[in-house]
Amino acid sequence: MRFGRRNSDSEQAAEESLPSETGSGAGEPTSAPAYGPHDLSDVDYDEDDATKVDLGALVVTGRPDVELRLQVDEGSGAVAAALLVNQEGAVELRAFAAPRNGSIWDDVRKSIRSEAARQGGTATEVDGPWGTELHVVVTGQDEQGRTVTQPSRIAGISGPRWLLRATFFGKPAVEPDPDHPLEQALRDVIVVRGSEAMAPGELLPMHLPANAQRMG
Repeated sequence: MRFGRRNSDSEQAAEESLPSETGSGAGEPTSAPAYGPHDLSDVDYDEDDATKVDLGALVVTGRPDVELRLQVDEGSGAVAAALLVNQEGAVELRAFAAPRNGSIWDDVRKSIRSEAARQGGTATEVDGPWGTELHVVVTGQDEQGRTVTQPSRIAGISGPRWLLRATFFGKPAVEPDPDHPLEQALRDVIVVRGSEAMAPGELLPMHLPANAQRMG
């Protein structure tokens, strides 16, 4: 695994090629979708399975066409988010604690819409495979100072006492496709909520894989 500083947000990005995989919403908070992502209690997870990458709150299945990158806070060393990336785009994954009964996705959507409006952008609600999604468009500046438009597509996937927020960038953000490698990789994700008492909306803790090595 190799690390490099991200100048844009004072985080470090860790990149790892996932091991090759062998073989081939929001309104229901009590169980994860049958087609994934999955709650740990709903799958037969083998910790010795070499195709799986254990990140703590998330377990990612390796795919030959998808790369794993981790956003690591340089101050605390904590993993802030996991990104699954290929040549056409990326999906950023963050898992949050949720109440035993009910979903926090409605409130999260309101916050995202408010933030998009504050930035002069838009956030439109659309029906998606995991329930109500947000299609967000904001403007910003690239490294050359040019104004650019950044579309994203945000799905909130509710499971037992957790919410997984998946934010798509690139082609999967504007052309949803259930057969796209990034959507398939998302469906393979396992969420490990744990038994700790946590406030709704609190980020579930993630960590670097056991074999991660820092460079430099």
